[in-house]
Amino acid sequence: MTTRRSFLKTSALLSAGLLAAPNLFAYDKKYIGLQLYTVRDAMAADPVAALAKVAKTGFTSVEGATYTGTELFYGMRPGDFANVLKQNGLIMPSAHYRLGEELVNGEQQKGTIMNDWKKAVDDAAEAGVQYMVCAYLSQSERGNLDHYKNVANMLDIAGETCKGAGIQLCYHNHDFEFIQENGKYPYEILLENTDKDLVKMEMDLYWVNKANQDPIALIDKHPGRFPLWHVKDMDKTPEKKFTEVGNGVIDFKKIFTQAKKSGLKYFFVEQDVCPGDPFVSIAQSISYIKKNLV
Repeated sequence: MTTRRSFLKTSALLSAGLLAAPNLFAYDKKYIGLQLYTVRDAMAADPVAALAKVAKTGFTSVEGATYTGTELFYGMRPGDFANVLKQNGLIMPSAHYRLGEELVNGEQQKGTIMNDWKKAVDDAAEAGVQYMVCAYLSQSERGNLDHYKNVANMLDIAGETCKGAGIQLCYHNHDFEFIQENGKYPYEILLENTDKDLVKMEMDLYWVNKANQDPIALIDKHPGRFPLWHVKDMDKTPEKKFTEVGNGVIDFKKIFTQAKKSGLKYFFVEQDVCPGDPFVSIAQSISYIKKNLV
């Protein structure tokens, strides 16, 4: 028979085990995030006012979309930007970066994985960033499957640098990673040729669906590999345009049942193109999310 002492001992051991394995928990539902690319014009014009408006709309976290390698997040130093976030009750657990293999005006881009990455990592740490995400590969950065293996190696190296600062590196997909070559998807190459602890994935649910892939099948095949999601909907037209969350064809309710298996920690609403005022669109999206997903 279980005694009170043995019960308390077992409970303490269980609690310690759970604390040591945070992936057993689902994401924190108090954080509803916005990828700031959605309100990029407002952020460019007046980032302080834009962040206040984002918070007033109901969002509690944001994902950065602009870092130029000059110690600045939207024109502010990392610590100053973190203070603005705090004043508005926001956190920025994640931010986007570029690979940097493509030359711009004949020069490498600073603050990228391939150029001055350690400085980018240090700035991210000061700003409170937990996830640094390789956001996009330009046309010249894609190449064939062998080149994707080289990209995977670069991601591993960058992930080691991130790890040293207590940050997790991720890779954000579009649909071009699902164009087959010799029966293989580039996305598979990235998943299979990167260290699963050094490089995780930010799954963009719109682009996965547009590429006719099943996000749940990807989660089943690679559990725990997707701590970040972009919650972005696809409209019902043949063009498959961006639309507000809940206004399109993606079954978010079904996908969110797999949040724990995915390893989800944070998700971010993103709408690359809005039909009018982006703040009207994000208000519609967050209303749907609060009523149906969290």
